[in-house]
Amino acid sequence: MPTRNQQSSVSCVVPVFNEERVVARFLDRLHEVASAQAYAVELVVVNDGSKDASRAEILRAAQALPLRYLELSRNFGKESAIQAGLDAARGDCVLIIDADFQHPVEVVPRMIERWRAGIDVVYGVRRERADEPRWRRLAMRIFHRLVRQRERFEIPPDAGDFRLLDRKVVQAIRQMPERNRYMKGLYAWVGFKAEPLEYIAQARAAGASRFSPADLFELAVTGVTAFSTRPLRMLAMAGFAISAVSMLFATWIVGERLLLGQPIAGFTTLAAAIFFLGGMQLVAVGVLGEYIGRIFEEVKRRPLYLTAVDIDHSPLRECIPATVRASA
Repeated sequence: MPTRNQQSSVSCVVPVFNEERVVARFLDRLHEVASAQAYAVELVVVNDGSKDASRAEILRAAQALPLRYLELSRNFGKESAIQAGLDAARGDCVLIIDADFQHPVEVVPRMIERWRAGIDVVYGVRRERADEPRWRRLAMRIFHRLVRQRERFEIPPDAGDFRLLDRKVVQAIRQMPERNRYMKGLYAWVGFKAEPLEYIAQARAAGASRFSPADLFELAVTGVTAFSTRPLRMLAMAGFAISAVSMLFATWIVGERLLLGQPIAGFTTLAAAIFFLGGMQLVAVGVLGEYIGRIFEEVKRRPLYLTAVDIDHSPLRECIPATVRASA
């Protein structure tokens, strides 16, 4: 496995949404750790439509740090904010890390070390999830079973956005044209040499998570519809099974009537069958609607994000031409 040059540059992509209380302190700490590992470091901070004073805190930090500040025109969501950072990053490798201190900065040197050893993707894996509710862990297991595609590629169950990507991996992800982006699926889909690195998630330095159960459900639906047709196949199998059971039941009823003289059950049996089949049809229409809705979003081909402010104090700004303000 080829090793990489010690004289390498690192881009740190930091999506930010309402982190005024910690973002400046986090950027200082991240730069301190990363600059000890590379000859050039740029911090690509993406303000995803924050409503608090995050902008002022980031710009204050930019006076002393090698920072590129991107402010999106509104809140586009974390997936789009990460993509904006990947589009702007110009380092030999790109680190993606949250600004709330839950991703331990102390793990970054080990990630860079493994990248220099020839690993293309070094992704953080949470060692334990005892702090999460049981329903969430169960939902994650169900989700990963749905998106598994016959072992062609697999989304690591305990991995998130905390990872280090080689430049060629970033370029591959940038080629992905879909608008409904599930980044953890894209990381797995592009392949390359990947290696997990365990870490213990830290408590948030301030505030609370803004991902509600509804947000997590929406993200899970995006992931399933973007990387799996298994729900459609399950509906087809359920349809065949219900048809088979219905035929057997009808044969049984007719046999009882002809051979035993048993009267055929009336309204109760008929109503139960109608309600059951009606519910199954509505579920099937709903699942089909989700896939059709994703197609509707894709064919409009709107940009993933729009950049309102781009302030570039990066030491790598001459390496690669700056990206356009709106991603195609």
